[in-house]
Amino acid sequence: MKNTLDLALIGNGTVSALITHDGDITWACFPRFDGDPAFCSLLTGNTAPAAHGHFSVELIGCERVEQEYLENAPVLVTRMHDATGGSIEIIDFSPRFQQYARIFCPMSLVRRVTAVTGHPRIRIRVRPMCRYGQFPAERTYGSNHIRFIGGDVVLRLTTDASLTPILEETPFFLDGTVTLLLGVDETVTESAGLVGRRFLEETLAYWRNWVRALAIPFEWQDVVIQSAIVLKLNAHEDTGAIIAAMTTSIPEATGSERNWDYRYCWIRDAYFVVDALNRLGATRTMERFLTYILNVIASAEDGNLQPMYTISGRSDIEERTVASLAGYRGMGPVRVGNDAYRQVQHDVYGAAILAATHLFFDRRLEHRGDVALFERLERIGHRAAACYDQPDAGIWELRGSMHVHTFSSVMCWAGCDRLARIAAQLGLLERHAHWRATADRMHIEICHRCWNADMRSFVATMDGNTLDASLLRMHDVGFVAADDIRFVATVHAIERDLRRGDFIYRYVGEDDFGKPENAFLACTFWYINALAAIGRDTEARELFENVLACRNPHGLLAEHIDPETHEQWGNFVQTYSMVGLISSALRLSIPWERAF
Repeated sequence: MKNTLDLALIGNGTVSALITHDGDITWACFPRFDGDPAFCSLLTGNTAPAAHGHFSVELIGCERVEQEYLENAPVLVTRMHDATGGSIEIIDFSPRFQQYARIFCPMSLVRRVTAVTGHPRIRIRVRPMCRYGQFPAERTYGSNHIRFIGGDVVLRLTTDASLTPILEETPFFLDGTVTLLLGVDETVTESAGLVGRRFLEETLAYWRNWVRALAIPFEWQDVVIQSAIVLKLNAHEDTGAIIAAMTTSIPEATGSERNWDYRYCWIRDAYFVVDALNRLGATRTMERFLTYILNVIASAEDGNLQPMYTISGRSDIEERTVASLAGYRGMGPVRVGNDAYRQVQHDVYGAAILAATHLFFDRRLEHRGDVALFERLERIGHRAAACYDQPDAGIWELRGSMHVHTFSSVMCWAGCDRLARIAAQLGLLERHAHWRATADRMHIEICHRCWNADMRSFVATMDGNTLDASLLRMHDVGFVAADDIRFVATVHAIERDLRRGDFIYRYVGEDDFGKPENAFLACTFWYINALAAIGRDTEARELFENVLACRNPHGLLAEHIDPETHEQWGNFVQTYSMVGLISSALRLSIPWERAF
């Protein structure tokens, strides 16, 4: 069967896994999101079943499969039915709950398989690979566990099932429940069944309590809850880094070679994530990320920031091609690392300052911003002021050209604007005057050089004549008012030139790889928000509902979409896209006080 992105995501902030409709773990990296993918059949081509790189539970003679998440939790239930009336239920999750006054989220996946009706026969295949699919893991085993050796970590599968049929991959009749605990190579001191049941109960309780504390809109509640959970799963609990997506090298379009590794922390993307979660009241993720970004800022020489860093905050993310994996549907190359870290992307300065601004104004936070932090942020502000009118690779990370991108300039302005506001909040009148004057000077220059009077639109680059969808963000960051005739005209220009069906392209001109074939989903949400901002609410709501219908069966979105077939492409699950779902739902929903 051809690989698709109709996948479910489970995780806990340490590890994650993608699971197919028939209960096969097709992607999971250890010991963390950017680690070696022990289960990598997602990128081994079109072979089915994959020879190695997956973890499957197969019902012999299966005729029908149903799959859903348990309510308000990243706990997946897969139900399989055979022709004789036999059925099984698989519950997949990663443990996450409060224990000993801290979050317990081990490097662990749990699978509980239960016989529901009849006399089902199942086959379990556990076939991890090592070093990005170069070779299968070696196996050793004991009385109730199997060890897998050769990857970045030694994995141990602990189970209360008979080991022989698992080792030999032979079918067996399932009676009751068997539990499969896959994690670190440590002895499990209790029975696997008891551990699995306790982990499930406490994990469900944790997520449902977390969801209960969210400030959600009246409409599209399930959409917002699901999206918020996904964003939480993309936040690394230990460091606070937020990755852009769980995968690498899912192409943006058929055979495009636009295959990139997104398992790293882009400061821009992470800002959008924490801003969305903060609007929902989930402040802890924001606080963890702010700790991460402040450490990055402290290490930045002369205030120079990269667009992206590793989960641990390291700056070197050397890109290489992996020949041992054929790629999604055989569409290589498979890349590990991302040379975009070398690029100059000036918008990162604004994103870093905007993220840190919360510390000075949000009174819910435990740790508040002070003068010392403001002075550290000023180093970033000086860089923003110095480079706002200088060429960079831009938000779309062009590898073959440099321009003075309007979005980068606007984000640099936003950073200086927020420094002025922070200074006023702290009572630093002289610094307020300095940053206010700096931001105002930048604003005048951007308006002068980024507005094209002939096109009646802001344009993608200073003194340029092309459009890109990031211009739709100018209102959201406060650069122009929603009723500014220049912004309204820009929205009209973008829908005229960049809209294809229900979707907005990021740009339509050729880049390093030719013309983009598919639409970038986040841009469509920016357009929806812009329509609402300029008073076209009915159109915005209709378009939002149309995009919602394009989500996969589990409510998840990748990075790109084919505007004609609605097939999803690009790395998955994409935080940018899930942020878009939240932001548009919040903007479009009727208020609670008007709902009854």
